[in-house]
Amino acid sequence: MSHEARVIVSTVNDLSELIRQFIHHLLPQNHPRAEIELLYRMMRDYPERGGKRIRGQLVLMSALAYGGRTEPLERVPGLELPMSGFMARAVPLASALELFQNWVLIHDDIEDESEERRGSPALHRIHGMALALNAGDALHVYMWEAVFQGPAEARAEFLETIHRTAEGQHMDLGWVAAERWDISPQDYLEMVRLKTAYYTVVAPLRLGMIAAGLTPDPRFLEAGLALGAAFQIRDDVLNLTADRLDYGKEIAGDLLEGKRTLMLLWWLERANPEQHEFFLKAMNKPRVDKSAQDMAQILEWLLSSGAPQHAMTVANAEAERGLHILEQALSDAPNGRAVKIILEQMRSLATRTH
Repeated sequence: MSHEARVIVSTVNDLSELIRQFIHHLLPQNHPRAEIELLYRMMRDYPERGGKRIRGQLVLMSALAYGGRTEPLERVPGLELPMSGFMARAVPLASALELFQNWVLIHDDIEDESEERRGSPALHRIHGMALALNAGDALHVYMWEAVFQGPAEARAEFLETIHRTAEGQHMDLGWVAAERWDISPQDYLEMVRLKTAYYTVVAPLRLGMIAAGLTPDPRFLEAGLALGAAFQIRDDVLNLTADRLDYGKEIAGDLLEGKRTLMLLWWLERANPEQHEFFLKAMNKPRVDKSAQDMAQILEWLLSSGAPQHAMTVANAEAERGLHILEQALSDAPNGRAVKIILEQMRSLATRTH
């Protein structure tokens, strides 16, 4: 590994550690009443399972890109790693975004009837739906506690992100509930731009600039929507093709959940009448009634059809478009090293293979 690569890895690891420590100190640890002690453990469960913290890291890298490195290092009470003044404003926002993802994942796992999250049973599979739902609600409140420790200007950005994410999630769940498969590729792209792209790329870039005391660049919206779509399309493909240990989630879970994905919609448009009838009969059953043999047959048709390759082509085009716009938007940021890391991280995110 080159010196430059080691510096990038070290920087990213330090930023991830800042977020981990902030969340650790923010969330409650102990309570004399056993029931509330359990709630605290459940709230910490998903955050402590790890994850890459890519969204929170992007907030901090955006703040570094625009805040520079001219301010003296300070220490935030309770944290071991030093931070400059603008970073002290950014870390609560980065941590809040990670908490947002975690409480949303708790709810998402319930809504999708998922079995696993990050290599372990989903929270509702361990403790039941009611307790898991309540833990997600409680984590939501701590997200706002972190937001309120950041600059006031960031609150509207969080509201916008939650609104758009909820709209995208409703589209996704609504198609499943209505047993609709007449979904166009453009419908799918609209859904993932709302459900995934806002909180994965758009909001982190914008929140970093806000933490640096600046008005977010309007080009972050178009760049982030394209990069977020590329990320989700690849995640859909990886759900069916990745190595289980590398992926960290339930392989082929999207099929069992009836997720409308770009590659599935593309294949369905081209399936012969027998395949189409077989598919609808198998997929419109509740998850618990879906046959493993039927799912294996659909997966075989899907993988052999060229649908994953088509989806990756679309993802690559979205990634390149988003990276081009993002590079232009970041061209006047004063911290060139941070800009380089952002672009490399975004390219890695949008072209990931596991």
